[in-house]
Amino acid sequence: MNVALMWEARAVPGRGPDLLVWAEERSRELPRRPVRRETFRAPQDRVLVITWWNAPLDADLPELPEPESTLVTRAVHRWRFESLGSV
Repeated sequence: MNVALMWEARAVPGRGPDLLVWAEERSRELPRRPVRRETFRAPQDRVLVITWWNAPLDADLPELPEPESTLVTRAVHRWRFESLGSV
């Protein structure tokens, strides 16, 4: 697993469960399958999806899209990390 893609969004108040379902559905619809995928719900109705890929850091990898504006309070945050191994 060389690369982790992290996707985080904050739901409109009261729409946390809907955003969680949306993220789960979209992550299953990715055109390529990641090695591993995890979805988390955090305080304040934040949803975090992490996918792990066997690919170089600069690879063109599929990412989750922006949800409908009725689900989120601001633009989605995205991060890309390259694994450097463990110490």
